[in-house]
Amino acid sequence: MKFKKNLSLIAFLCISFMANAQQRLTSPDGNLEMTFTLDDQGAPTYELTYKQKEVVKPSKLGLELKKEDANAQTDFEWTDKKEIDKLDIKTNLYNGFELKDVRTSTNDETWQPVWGEEKEIRNHYNELAVTLNQPANDRYIIIRFRLFNDGLGFRYEFPQQKNLNYFVIKEEHSQFAMAGDHTAYWIPGDYDTQEYDYTVSRLSEIRGLMNKAITPNSSQTPFSPTGVQTALMMKTDDGLYINLHEAALIDYACMHLNLDDKNLVFESWLTPDAQGDKGYMQTSCTSPWRTVIVSDDARNILASRITLNLNEPCKIADTSWIKPVKYIGVWWDMITGKGSWAYTDDLSSVKLGETDYSKTKPNGKHSANTANVKRYIDFAAEHGFDQVLVEGWNEGWEDWFGKSKDYVFDFVTPYPDFNVKELQSYAASKGVKLMMHHETSASVRNYERHMADNGYNSVKSGYVGNIIPRGEHHYGQWMDNHYLYAVKKAADYKIMVNAHEAVRPTGICRTYPNLIGNESARGTEYESFGGNNVNHTTILPFTRLIGGPMDYTPGIFETHCNKMNPTNNSQVRSTLARQLALYVTMYSPLQMAADIPENYERFMDAFQFIKDVAIDWDETKYLEAEPGDYITIARKAKGTNDWYIGCTADENGHTSKLIFDFLDPDKKYIATVYADAKDADWKDNPQAYTIRKGIVTNKSKLNLHAASGGGYAISIKEVKDKAELKGIKRL
Repeated sequence: MKFKKNLSLIAFLCISFMANAQQRLTSPDGNLEMTFTLDDQGAPTYELTYKQKEVVKPSKLGLELKKEDANAQTDFEWTDKKEIDKLDIKTNLYNGFELKDVRTSTNDETWQPVWGEEKEIRNHYNELAVTLNQPANDRYIIIRFRLFNDGLGFRYEFPQQKNLNYFVIKEEHSQFAMAGDHTAYWIPGDYDTQEYDYTVSRLSEIRGLMNKAITPNSSQTPFSPTGVQTALMMKTDDGLYINLHEAALIDYACMHLNLDDKNLVFESWLTPDAQGDKGYMQTSCTSPWRTVIVSDDARNILASRITLNLNEPCKIADTSWIKPVKYIGVWWDMITGKGSWAYTDDLSSVKLGETDYSKTKPNGKHSANTANVKRYIDFAAEHGFDQVLVEGWNEGWEDWFGKSKDYVFDFVTPYPDFNVKELQSYAASKGVKLMMHHETSASVRNYERHMADNGYNSVKSGYVGNIIPRGEHHYGQWMDNHYLYAVKKAADYKIMVNAHEAVRPTGICRTYPNLIGNESARGTEYESFGGNNVNHTTILPFTRLIGGPMDYTPGIFETHCNKMNPTNNSQVRSTLARQLALYVTMYSPLQMAADIPENYERFMDAFQFIKDVAIDWDETKYLEAEPGDYITIARKAKGTNDWYIGCTADENGHTSKLIFDFLDPDKKYIATVYADAKDADWKDNPQAYTIRKGIVTNKSKLNLHAASGGGYAISIKEVKDKAELKGIKRL
């Protein structure tokens, strides 16, 4: 008996040690270290350091479940209601845990994206999976951590089990405790829009700046005076760059961050549904990954591929039809107010299938008419563009917005002045495809009922306004599932999707690469609605683009909107040269030349860069970066030895000292430099630019200045014949 008692004591000591022992995980290069433990209440806790500097102080993890209705006769699983006295404790998935199992592993693989910023991506991490048993409820969960050289990803996993099958999330309590009052680049937390200008402030200043940061939008639901959205970029006083986001947002609500500004602790805040619930789950299932990207070099934040690596591999067997797209479109003239989406001004109400447009008077400014679209097709064909986007071609635009209207568009019936078959045939004869616009007016059920194959290879979808079903939010679980459903359905028809007003990307384009574009932030259109902050494009690559490419729609050469529409006094806050640079700095396999043909015809020498620049890449070099100030990027075009460089600068401008050591050492190149002129300025002299050519090698150096709100773009083409060098000097 004495021997058995000692064995029991040893077993108890081992269990106690395991329950409270720290579990350490280091990155492959040893710079990052994550420590996991259970505190005295059995609450999962982690902390993260980078080169021995605190990144995330001890922070709790877990979820709170919705309490079942004590008056219901059956529970969530339609069995007789029992143990009414345990309903409160069943909501607890945040403490009372014991460490049941610990498993570590290492992964090092290289995979090739269908399109991307490089030809190959390395997925290298060390993993820690902790299984946590909760004796009070006889159930368990797994928290999986993956530590890369550039950051941490973790998620919750809910295996199927007797006492955890169906559950409703009340809130997720994932914390990110900051080690100081960092500088943050943030937009307000909102369930329905990301279309805000970024505010740069200390964390402690967010509360006082929130009201000013919340500007009007077509659909918006801010939730907290200290709530912000991901991807959230921060910089510490001692030079660390920290980025918080999520990856693989599938069948779950989008995560925001709510700040306890007294203790500087962020906590996850999920988007609710119409009933206020934040997730309906059925095991086995997982949460999205929560990501912390960190470095002492801002360029490494831009270079991080954690978001993609934490998503599943491509699930589309044949991807041969998925191609990067450079396009123009019938768009900017409506955005500026020169033209209109609507065919007539006579109608105050439209009923599809009943309203007879042949009996209405055309307003004379409907842009999507057959003759005008043919003009765009001709321009696209002449200058080598793949597609022409057409907006406002279908019936219903007269009363599409703000009516909470279910049957708002049918996505197939054109206005009388738009001949679909004629234009499809005409475009095909010119080697150009049409990209049709599917604005849903946020009537989601209506869009799903009309999804069909209409012979197009790509669509631009939109979700402007408050969501129908009424009460749902743009970023809730129900809508997140719709966006993915639309992408999957489109893949069945071999259609690529460019979704606007949808949930911000979280790397799902790795799994479904026909999702070639998203908006989900303030794009160029806002330059016609009062303007974006001058530093906007120096922040977006650190925030919105961490999750995936953005259809930013650059390339506006006439920056004074009143030249398009005399009543619109907005100005694009950029020089013309910076508009060229954005094709490199704002990565996307879907790039639009967003201005009208007439404005490009005035500056054909500068337009040449838009014609030349690639949209798919073998290699990317981040040459300079400081969030909110400047970004300089060099990219190698897919399957070539040609490179392109872009630099975007804030209102203070920027001077670069470029070194071309990324070029092949045994080759010569001809560089064409499109730069701000000496007197260029985004406000007073935006169209002042210079173009010069010169020979460069991998030993070349060049100083270039970007003006206020300016930038520069460089095309670097390999010399294949010495005759090309005749008359050209070294740069």
